[in-house]
Amino acid sequence: MDFELNDEQRLLRDTVRDFARNEVAPRAEEQDRNKAFPYELVEMMGGLGLMGIPFPAEYGGGGADSLSYALAVEELARVDSSTAITMAAHTSLGTMPIYLWGSEEQRADWLPSLCSGKRLAAFGLTEPEAGSDAGNVRTKATLADGEWVIDGAKQFITNSGTEISACVTITARTGPDEVSNIIVPNDTPGYEVGESYRKMGWHASDTHPLSFDSARVPEANLLGPRGNGFKQFLQILDGGRIGVAAMGLGLAQGCLDEALAYANERHAFGQPISRFQSIQAKLADMATEIEAARLLTYKAALLKDRGESFTLTAAQAKLKTGRLAVRCAEEAVQIHGGYGYIEEYPVCRHYRDAKILTIGEGTDEVQQMVIARALGC
Repeated sequence: MDFELNDEQRLLRDTVRDFARNEVAPRAEEQDRNKAFPYELVEMMGGLGLMGIPFPAEYGGGGADSLSYALAVEELARVDSSTAITMAAHTSLGTMPIYLWGSEEQRADWLPSLCSGKRLAAFGLTEPEAGSDAGNVRTKATLADGEWVIDGAKQFITNSGTEISACVTITARTGPDEVSNIIVPNDTPGYEVGESYRKMGWHASDTHPLSFDSARVPEANLLGPRGNGFKQFLQILDGGRIGVAAMGLGLAQGCLDEALAYANERHAFGQPISRFQSIQAKLADMATEIEAARLLTYKAALLKDRGESFTLTAAQAKLKTGRLAVRCAEEAVQIHGGYGYIEEYPVCRHYRDAKILTIGEGTDEVQQMVIARALGC
């Protein structure tokens, strides 16, 4: 395996790193405190081409590979998870299904505005009775007079209720033993976006429950062949796990950045606390585990780019980085001492943001099931 990034990948990484440090970091604490969606940053990311990194240039995308996308997510999460998940969920969950299974007409209608970042897309899979048991979808779509009539509910849907939200692709039962994916525009009568959740973290990210009461969309809004929904969303989840793994990796690296800087500045007993062996052990362990997680995450992206099976590696990367993010956040807060418990310090926000990475896009327990199945269990 080649461990070196190519020139284009390094340029993208450095560009996003500068953007994260200069534009995202100064806004992150205030946006988190006010629970304010980062509209200005989304516009900037659109201008930089970050909202359409893996999509072809003919649709307004960047035409880059999966590793480039993971690098961008990692650098954003290094300073702010709310901004990172806004970009990641829009790209890998919201826009990707339309690109993979949309007709040429659907692609032409949706992708240019989505890749530009002027509009956001969401993916509606999770329901009150269909979380880890993703196949237990209760939302129904009945075909009548050339339209899908949709009834049901979704929950925990990212990017669904902003002023620039364009659509949500939902999974719905289109027959007794049939699940399909359907595009539902945000202005559809009967489609309601519920009140924003009060969350532990990701405060500047947009997350809502959705309800559908005889919401009607054209029959042509079906994505791909009817009945292929289950297969489609499993593929979407595989790819999405690379993005979430990159988020965990970035958050862990951000925690190490903050902890190391603080340990070198903070003095106790006449010397920087970084001179104490107990602090050095924490920092050394964090750095070592982060590097191992980085290689695993990049491997998953490389396998995807080569057209090889990446389901196992993506699940391993997601499991590893989610747990690592939680551990690194805890250690970073501990190294900061009392200051780590104060909201003005980034590690406090990182601590709250980390836990969802062991739950979203498939819980740790689901990743273990995926991994065990790949091992032949």
